[in-house]
Amino acid sequence: MSESSAEAVADVVASAAAAASAAGAAGSWRKATGIAGAAIGVLAAGAAAGVAVERMTVGRGMRRKARLALDAAGPYGTLRGTSGKAYADDGTELYYEVDDVESEPGPNVSPRRRRLFGRKAPAPVTVVFCHGYCLAQDSWHFQRAALRGVVRTVHWDQRSHGRSGRGLAQTQDGVPVSIDQLGRDLKAVLDAAVPDGPIVLVGHSMGGMTVMALAAQYPELIRDRVVATAFVGTSSGRLGEVNFGLPMAGVNAVRRILPGVLKALGQQAELVEKGRRATADLFAGIIKRYSFAGRDVDPAVARFAERMIESTPIDVVAEFYPAFTDHDKTEALALFRDMPVLVLAGVRDLVTPSEHSEAIADLLPDAELVLVPDAGHLVMLEHPEVVTDRLADLLTRAGAVPAGATVMGYGTTSSTAGPR
Repeated sequence: MSESSAEAVADVVASAAAAASAAGAAGSWRKATGIAGAAIGVLAAGAAAGVAVERMTVGRGMRRKARLALDAAGPYGTLRGTSGKAYADDGTELYYEVDDVESEPGPNVSPRRRRLFGRKAPAPVTVVFCHGYCLAQDSWHFQRAALRGVVRTVHWDQRSHGRSGRGLAQTQDGVPVSIDQLGRDLKAVLDAAVPDGPIVLVGHSMGGMTVMALAAQYPELIRDRVVATAFVGTSSGRLGEVNFGLPMAGVNAVRRILPGVLKALGQQAELVEKGRRATADLFAGIIKRYSFAGRDVDPAVARFAERMIESTPIDVVAEFYPAFTDHDKTEALALFRDMPVLVLAGVRDLVTPSEHSEAIADLLPDAELVLVPDAGHLVMLEHPEVVTDRLADLLTRAGAVPAGATVMGYGTTSSTAGPR
């Protein structure tokens, strides 16, 4: 992004904040929320602010038809397992699904997969996947497809995301969301879905922070039951220093006005949702900018990510964002030193830059650090084979499966990761 483009975006966000705070008439507010909806879309993509908007050369009606066609044709997010519910310490309902191990490979398993996973009784390990901010359990679609029937897996939706209930502490008592709360939510899911046996924890972005928060509050669980961990595109702290691809002037401008924007948007969620729908094309560009690094991302995958993110209500987006500034779980990383650990990140991640993953790996000297040069924040969707291959290797080291997994017929990508 050029400096002039970034500064222009900062001006747009600043204008949104000023309009949101000053608007008294309904018409003025609707105009303000239309702009603010575009600005907050950056947050929904996992960023703090800023995007260079490309000139649109296709008619709006045609773009709408294209989105509908991709929604109908895309297979992503269609995998379902045995559903269950856990309840957080504040009573919030947490939705999860379990994919159990198949006793036999089955007729539809390719010879290659049968060779890799021919063992009839894999080690009784459960792999628990934790998704990121403004996403849902379906963000692990490719990895779930590859491991389905091979190892027991649990996929869950964080509070106020996906099929889980709205956070009761937030809606009833006005308690701010904290990463510590998410760690306790994960503990509730483990108690319900994995009451015994070894566990492999896999977390992307906010999901990785959730895993760290679990460790900080339940160190005995990590020591006694967790046999391996994967941190994907995440951070142990200092997120307030991320510049999201903006020059310093733009970052400072955004940070000055962002609290006001968030407060205003959270109070007028219904109107802001209308504004966000009205700026759907801009929203799609923002998501692509902050989710993926390559230009040749499958349009159906890009639309799948967009659909997940746009389904997160604006008030939830605003509610969760402040928690990241306070997040610091660096000390908790020590609990993962004596187990196999995978730390993986996209080099071109603008949301949780790869330097944050390198910092995690520096504190875990025996961890495998994998950097994917042409990947953004949603690396598990952009380069699923790379992520699944390294995850399968981690499971092998943990004794969960006898060899690595592949994504098979669920998409093809380039294997450009470089372990370090």
